[in-house]
Amino acid sequence: MTTLLVAHGTRNPHGVKMIGDLAAAMSDSLDEAVRVAFVDVLGPSPDEVLRSLASSATVLVPAFLSSGYHVRVDVPAHVAASGHREVTVTDALGPSPELARAMLDRLLESGWCPGDHVILAAAGTSDTHAQGEVRAAAAMLSALVGHRVSIAFAAPCRDGSGYPSVSDTVARARCAGARRVAVASYLLAEGLFQGRLEESGADVVSGPLGLHPAVVRLACRRRRHALLLAPAAA
Repeated sequence: MTTLLVAHGTRNPHGVKMIGDLAAAMSDSLDEAVRVAFVDVLGPSPDEVLRSLASSATVLVPAFLSSGYHVRVDVPAHVAASGHREVTVTDALGPSPELARAMLDRLLESGWCPGDHVILAAAGTSDTHAQGEVRAAAAMLSALVGHRVSIAFAAPCRDGSGYPSVSDTVARARCAGARRVAVASYLLAEGLFQGRLEESGADVVSGPLGLHPAVVRLACRRRRHALLLAPAAA
């Protein structure tokens, strides 16, 4: 049985390294090699890696925080294109109460204080199912910070659906009377979108979830759960 970690992809070398480091952390915990692929921006692509693993049953773990287009459409398309017949695709990493606690940890590390207005900033998606998962993540974070958090997208949908940009949401919070505004990054790695959060004008911007222990635990749990679903393949 082989594990393949599939991420979005970024031109930011720190973001690429973070995914590699996540795979290495998973490998240490699972005591097995974990391969990496990307659905966009750079390679190798999932179908390319799966072709090289044709002789081995494979668990594909999507390194995404919600089940948007890349998870629901791109990943199955890559699996089909590969011709690999023994691929088990796990759930995406989020939403999860553990990720909400990881966001709170990142906020605390960045200088958030109780009473600051909090904005959960996700990448952005027009997929209604994924938008519902972002709302679920925001509800979990709201319970931890003690008030309802706002939601913003680093890349707002061009059709106007979804949520406004992070900078617009920060401005609206200030207009509504917020003295300090904190942006909770609901992103996995450094890259273009994290840069937009940092340029939003907020008083506090947390770092991406990155290699927070909760992320590593969830990724490993997804892989182990796949073995329970397919014991014969293990």
